[in-house]
Amino acid sequence: MRMTSQQRTRKRISKSNANSSTVPWRWVAEAIARKRDAVVPNRAVLVGISGIDASGKGFVTAKLADALRAKLLNVALISADDWLNLPHVSINRDNYAEHFYDHAIRFDEMFERLIVPLKYHREINITADCADAKATTYRERRYDFRNVDIVLLEGIFLFKPAFRHQFDLGVWIDCSFKCALQRAIERGQEGLPPAETIKAFQTIYFPAQRIHLARDNPREGTDIVFMNDKL
Repeated sequence: MRMTSQQRTRKRISKSNANSSTVPWRWVAEAIARKRDAVVPNRAVLVGISGIDASGKGFVTAKLADALRAKLLNVALISADDWLNLPHVSINRDNYAEHFYDHAIRFDEMFERLIVPLKYHREINITADCADAKATTYRERRYDFRNVDIVLLEGIFLFKPAFRHQFDLGVWIDCSFKCALQRAIERGQEGLPPAETIKAFQTIYFPAQRIHLARDNPREGTDIVFMNDKL
């Protein structure tokens, strides 16, 4: 039986020594590995890693994948961004934030075709239509995994109530909007110049995240809060 957020023992992990061999990467990886030991062996462990846009989800997930593979665990790393809707579906100029919150990602299709079968069978071999934020058409992507121990799914809005129950372990990447915006500008998020990055984040992404935070309270419903508010 899945615990409520009040029943969980949640940990707050500092990123200050993220490059060390101890905390936090080892602790989080060990927490995931312990969850693998606690779950029946005929299915994979599904770990959700979420946070606001540009909080560092992809970076953290890649580090965790490396740490888990070093433990000889077979990891499938999946980004929900690949299941973005095309802009003509996800963007509505009359209601940017609410519409993006509702239509950014094809969650139902992603969970039905990829995540749930992979979780319960530990393998998958499908071709899916994928996109990114700049795409105008879909591209085909093959997902081919076998004997998977752990699925690391990273992306925005993962902990909406409709999907939260699917995860064996939830990790929230805690980051301020100010820090996230600075990261997005420095890395040229989506290939945009700084002024357009600021406009996109302040008009679409951050307002949609504020809806998510207010409506779904994703941070409080997770098992691990990973502090990642330093550049």
